[in-house]
Amino acid sequence: MNILLFGKGGQVGWELQRALAPLGTVTALDFDSAGDLSGDFSNPDAVAATVRALAPDLIVNAAAHTAVDRAESEPELARLINATTPGRIAQEARALGARLIHYSTDYVFDGSGERARDESAPTNPLSVYGRTKLEGEQLIASSGATHVILRTSWVYAARGGNFAKTMLKLAKERERLTVIADQIGAPTGAELLADVTAHVARALRQNPELGGLYHCVAAGETSWHGYARHVIERARAAGHDIKVAPDAILPIPTTDYPTPATRPLNSRLDTRRLREAFGLVLPEWQQGVDRMLAEIL
Repeated sequence: MNILLFGKGGQVGWELQRALAPLGTVTALDFDSAGDLSGDFSNPDAVAATVRALAPDLIVNAAAHTAVDRAESEPELARLINATTPGRIAQEARALGARLIHYSTDYVFDGSGERARDESAPTNPLSVYGRTKLEGEQLIASSGATHVILRTSWVYAARGGNFAKTMLKLAKERERLTVIADQIGAPTGAELLADVTAHVARALRQNPELGGLYHCVAAGETSWHGYARHVIERARAAGHDIKVAPDAILPIPTTDYPTPATRPLNSRLDTRRLREAFGLVLPEWQQGVDRMLAEIL
């Protein structure tokens, strides 16, 4: 299988290079890739030309404008990267008869209520990031290409910066931490997303009728406050020098930490459709986080 991967330098893209390798020949590109092939999503024509030149059997798009707050001040660029160019890729995939796997986000919802949303739940994004990611979904779905869109949330990886590393740094420097406690979701590892993608890609090749929209997050739920406590206590148990006391990691509401982009309070996603369609078991969020911590501690 000839596979074209966009966004190779991101957290998910890095793991995808490993997970997709057993499935075929992978051409992996990023926004700054040199040569005649382009992964620069600010240039949809060049990206479309790249798809035509390589004529892949499978396209996996892990490229996105994920700077949620910055997107509020550069909506045109966010739309180009998150919607326009993925839509063009889908059109080229349709013309080639290629399959497309793309990633979206819980930010397409408004975060109201306390129940996990399934794929049929009404969307109502609160931010530029959420609106542009939703438009990307819609353009792909309307293209006629065989596709899978995986909505996910709270993505992390051992490589690069992440919430856990920030919390550990602060816990070693401060005697008191305040962490948001009213946003609820499931920390989801880039490693898990990449492995699920490989399973989906094989199944989609054999059964294109499996195409469509799916939710993909780790099992269970927590708040950012619960996530921080878990990470810090694991580090403390491993013998690391942690300055903050267990009872000095204090919960605060989102309103105490204003940001340019509004975050959904409820990021719970129902993954039943994905698990049943592809025969998958999604591990509890703590399992992936503990594995990541074993690499960085």
